[in-house]
Amino acid sequence: MSPAHPTMLAPARAQRGFTIVELMVTIAIAMFLLGGLVTVVQNVRNTYTQQQALVQLQDQQRFAITLLTDVIQNGGYFDNPTGDTVVSALPLDVGDGFPTGQAFTGLQGGAGPAAAADTLDTVSVRYRTAPGDQIINCSGSSNTTGVEHVYINTFSVLGGVLQCQLITDGVAGPALPLVSGVASLTIYYGVKRLTPATDYNVDTYLQANAMQASDWSNISSVRVRVWFVNPLFGAPGRAGVAQPQYIAYERVIEVMSRAGDYT
Repeated sequence: MSPAHPTMLAPARAQRGFTIVELMVTIAIAMFLLGGLVTVVQNVRNTYTQQQALVQLQDQQRFAITLLTDVIQNGGYFDNPTGDTVVSALPLDVGDGFPTGQAFTGLQGGAGPAAAADTLDTVSVRYRTAPGDQIINCSGSSNTTGVEHVYINTFSVLGGVLQCQLITDGVAGPALPLVSGVASLTIYYGVKRLTPATDYNVDTYLQANAMQASDWSNISSVRVRVWFVNPLFGAPGRAGVAQPQYIAYERVIEVMSRAGDYT
């Protein structure tokens, strides 16, 4: 009788599984690697979201300041400077919601209540346009009706939204929302208090509550400051990184009906 082959029991000895300790170590390593991957993905996601928020903020800043500039610089404009005067082109009482006889030719403002960042001012811009002269109003359109129109564009901030109400020949339209995420709007009017005032230079900037009655027809420039809510303030993943709550955007706008040919 042949003896049993000595290697026949070897396969049985090789068939052994993982121990509980080995499984626990493997799971712990996998969880560690998975946690690191989730953290990386979350950080990339937060960075992308914050970059998109900054891009949107820049677009809002650009749009708001561009529209304010396009409208404010036309304050007091009228289409026939040789046949009209300011009084004949922009009479003081046209049923536009302002007191009869108020000295409102090109620009008029109101000082608003204090806000978290600055103030909530309003500014109204008045001008007369002819058909096809491509003078933009705050709705983003121009006069294409075939007749002259007197426009009043009133900018204000309500509920974090920069808005504008357009009045056409005394008829008020609805408030138009323009840009969101606005904390405040501050308007400074550049006037010359020292004589002579005919050189149209500016020696002081005043808010509406500091303007005298004669100053409203003596505005050569307007300093606009818009405060926007900073999307990175308190954003996830930015602990310990100092971020202001609001970001200010400012521009000085020349009023061309007064300063254009003289500066």
